[in-house]
Order: sequence, then structure tokens, then C-alpha cells
Amino acid sequence: MQKIQNKSFTIHDLPKAERPRERLQKHGAEALSSQELIALILGRGIKGESVMVTAQRLLSRFGNIMGIFSASIEELSSVKGIGIAKASQIKALFELARRKDGHDEEQIQIKSHQDVIKVVRQQLKDKKKEHFLILCLDTRNNLIKIGNISTGTLDANLVHPREVFKEAIQSLASSIILVHNHPSGNPEPSDADIDITKRILETGKIIGIDVLDHIIIANNNSLSFKEKGILK
Repeated sequence: MQKIQNKSFTIHDLPKAERPRERLQKHGAEALSSQELIALILGRGIKGESVMVTAQRLLSRFGNIMGIFSASIEELSSVKGIGIAKASQIKALFELARRKDGHDEEQIQIKSHQDVIKVVRQQLKDKKKEHFLILCLDTRNNLIKIGNISTGTLDANLVHPREVFKEAIQSLASSIILVHNHPSGNPEPSDADIDITKRILETGKIIGIDVLDHIIIANNNSLSFKEKGILK
């Protein structure tokens, strides 16, 4: 009996009219959904699963494109169907996009507390644990990247200035904004929140990277340390 080899699903397993590549050629990249664009990048699914399903799983895990952009290789590769090779491919593509000869109007500029909420709310939406993020900004307050520093109740063991500024230095950031969520719905900072913020602020002064604000997001509420006078 002839041995039947298992075949991974690819984009070619979709009906021709629904294939992202053909749709891109006919209508342009702007006509494709984020799922379809990611599927084109991945190229191949896994045994018994279309690459479109893998692409959707990636979006569901990280919320949106910005969430995928901010995820580490380890986080990406932990998603079913995304191994180290595909995770590296995704990170390389995003890095090329970041290095493009861009125009200021295409960049995300962070001017206010509300601007911060807009870029991170989807990433923190419905999270059951606390996530501590930093927004790395250039000299014009344009967003370079969002770094996920830790997950879990904030304390000195989880959030160390070393990890915060390692991310900032690697991103060539001029300044940073700290962000974390309170799943409880109460945006008021704890003593640990204030203590960690002060430690990071002092370290930033020594290193030469400004800490512009620390924002707590709690469901539909939020609090800015700067606006409350906690950050001086």
C-alpha cells in the first residue's frame, strides 16, 4: 500500500477567490484584513489547520497588530502554529517596517494621557492579571515600541528598573511612559505602584531617559501619575 504523507494546509487550500495572495494582486494590500496579511506572512499552517486559522489565533492572543508588534519572540512562539522560525520572521518584518523611511504623519505621536490609552487599551482589555508595559518614545514623542515588562501583581521582584531601561535602551528611546492595568477596576495606585514608579524615575534621571508619566488603566477608568501630582 502506498504511504500517504500528511500535508500541512497552506493558502492554496483555500478557494482561489478567497486566497489572500490573489486578493492582494487584484485589489491591493489595503483591501486585505489583518488576518489575511498575517496569513500571507506565515505562508503555511500546521497539520489539519488552515494558515488563516493560525493567523486568527495570533490576533486573538495579542488583540491587534500593535500587540503582535510588541510581543517578544518567546511570546509569539508560544502560540500554536507559530514556532521560533515564524516568530523570528514576524519580528524581522516588523523591524523592517519600523526602520522604513517614514513620514511624521504615519507615526503615532503621544501627546496626552488619552493618547496612551488609545494605543494600549486593546492590549490590556479584559486581562485578568496585571500587565506592566512601557511606551518607548523618540525625541518628538513618537512611539517607537511598546514593551511588555511583566505580568502579575506588581512588586520589586517583577518590575525592576534594570528590565525597564534595558528595553528602553535597546529601543534607543529618549523617554518612556509606564503603563499598567488594575483588573479590579480601581485605578488608584497602591503603595507598591508608587514605590516602583519612584525607583524607575530616579534610575531614569541617572541614565538620562525621562519618565514622562505612569498611567493606570482600570476597565473604563484611568489615572495619570503626572496629572495627580504623584510624578514630579
